[in-house]
Amino acid sequence: MKKTEVITALAALAHEARLDTFRLLVQAGPGGLPAGQIAQAIGLAAPTASFHLAQLKQAGLVTCRRESRSLIYSAAFDRMTGLIGFLTENCCGGNPAACGLPHPGAGTPPYA
Repeated sequence: MKKTEVITALAALAHEARLDTFRLLVQAGPGGLPAGQIAQAIGLAAPTASFHLAQLKQAGLVTCRRESRSLIYSAAFDRMTGLIGFLTENCCGGNPAACGLPHPGAGTPPYA
């Protein structure tokens, strides 16, 4: 990821409702959730939830697809792992094991 993309993603996550929404979508998995269900789970009015989902989508952290009359949002897992990778790539002088992170390529992502 480019530094500007990282800054945009972190800025999008730096709001309680957006962080809660993103974590909910990560938990939901690749199938995602309908916008109305997200709003209800987070405790937001539909227009407020739509605003926050749009911010996450603009940052590339969520994707959206239409199923019939519903908008289904999903976490962009590739973007999430790219962000985590950017934040940890130089951890402990290139020795991620020194800070308790698995070695890249060891089969376990650093966020597990």
